[in-house]
Amino acid sequence: MYFTVRGGASDEMGYAMSRLELDSDFCDAGKNIHGSDNTDRPNKQLNHLDHEISQLTTLRSGPRRCLSQVIPGKWDSSVSTVKMLAGREGNYSGRGRFSSADCCHMLSRYLPINGPWLVDQMTSRAYVSQFSADGSLFVAGFQGSHIRIYNVDKGWKVQKNILAKSLRWTVTDTSLSPDQHHLCVVALRNLEILDLVIGNLLLALSPLTEGGNIDKTQPVQHRIIEVYASMSPIVHIVNIGSAATESLANITEIHDGLDFSADDDEGYSFGIFSVKFSTDGRELVAGSSDDSIYVYDLEANKLSLRILAHTSDVNTVCFADESGHLIYSGSDDSLCKVWDRRCFISKGQPAGVLMGHLEGVTFIDSRGDGRHLISNGKDQSIKLWDIRKMSSNATCTPGFRNYEWDYRWMDYPTQARELKHPCDQSLSTYKGHSVLRTLIRCYFSPSYSTGQKYIYSGSSDSCIYIYDLLTGARVARLEHHKSVVRDCNWHPNYPILVSSSWDGDIVKWEFPGNGEPPLIKGRVRRRYL
Repeated sequence: MYFTVRGGASDEMGYAMSRLELDSDFCDAGKNIHGSDNTDRPNKQLNHLDHEISQLTTLRSGPRRCLSQVIPGKWDSSVSTVKMLAGREGNYSGRGRFSSADCCHMLSRYLPINGPWLVDQMTSRAYVSQFSADGSLFVAGFQGSHIRIYNVDKGWKVQKNILAKSLRWTVTDTSLSPDQHHLCVVALRNLEILDLVIGNLLLALSPLTEGGNIDKTQPVQHRIIEVYASMSPIVHIVNIGSAATESLANITEIHDGLDFSADDDEGYSFGIFSVKFSTDGRELVAGSSDDSIYVYDLEANKLSLRILAHTSDVNTVCFADESGHLIYSGSDDSLCKVWDRRCFISKGQPAGVLMGHLEGVTFIDSRGDGRHLISNGKDQSIKLWDIRKMSSNATCTPGFRNYEWDYRWMDYPTQARELKHPCDQSLSTYKGHSVLRTLIRCYFSPSYSTGQKYIYSGSSDSCIYIYDLLTGARVARLEHHKSVVRDCNWHPNYPILVSSSWDGDIVKWEFPGNGEPPLIKGRVRRRYL
């Protein structure tokens, strides 16, 4: 694995748009790495500990100094669970309880690396794995137009089985909004990526759709619906709160549609690649194949904003935080961009551009603080960004590529693996996983249980990778699947991680386990596409 740190960036803007909030319980502490696997490279601490995200992560996932102090002036970054419990019982903190950082310090050492245990197995590729906000529901999407919703609290029973409308290829992926009240699902058609959203709403993407209207008989935030989109500018909405388990498009239930095309499109058809809800559930933001970002007003039932954002497909979009003012986008033009809706109408330009990837950006996950994000790229790397270090425009390019390569069916060229962007503005780079064949996703680990001290990603080499955010060390590499791991998702509260793969398996990884024997390697498997 390769890990780099950049202490500064060119054309630094000092951009800050969101108020920084710290839990009063946070306290200074050291760092510790726990996991089942380490890289061959030494675990090297970041050399920019004055950087805010390093300090915040330490505050949110480290023990109290009164517990970590070994001798005056010396602190141990790792405090045992027994010592933590003894300190609580002895009321060393003076509060008689653990702080949120104490809880994260204890929970974050117990990674979901045991197992796996089978959740579901299909004869078609699995693309989606996503928990709901409270972790009580889990959504999975499969090739063959199926979206399944499982009730986690009831033994992973299938609560809803949705057959998407006119889906020619597949439902491919899901992701949660920053407030974890909404779930986003992605779909694929003929090797082109589409995206879906769910939460109290679920979005999915499918080809060949028909227009429709939203049922406004009840408020948006109280409707439990699923939405799926397509290789047309239509996003479909499905009620997933109905009593029926089976939901067949326009047969057992009506799948209404939202038209994302503008009045001046003149019949031009484009595909929606990525869709996510705002935290208040009133808007959708979408990235599309016509290089644009769209914002749809659900209350007014109309398109409210279109931005010609990139020079190639917009593969991923998300809101930066709960305010909804900032939007992050990633594209096949290798750029991540930040859009401030408060000043876009007057400027008509992005608030800033983040340069560093050498190939297209497959996914962006916001840390939820309006400042930091990670992106997965086809250059086989994850990058960590601070938007205050962005440039006002793309001031330089990585140069001419002297090799032919298509990530969908070719391995990444050997000569490209050590190339670096001449104007890389990222804070750090994480390598070891593989981003090939499809748009692999990456995420921050949950704030509640880990303090977001890890990042994790699926991989085309059939594994799941977990990295330490601050050191770049690979702390775990989970092996089970026999094909591409398109997505994986960490439970918001417990050490449970679920992965979905093209081998058709949806499996869960836990710590310490549920008492049942895990899957036996080499078992008879169903054939998959």
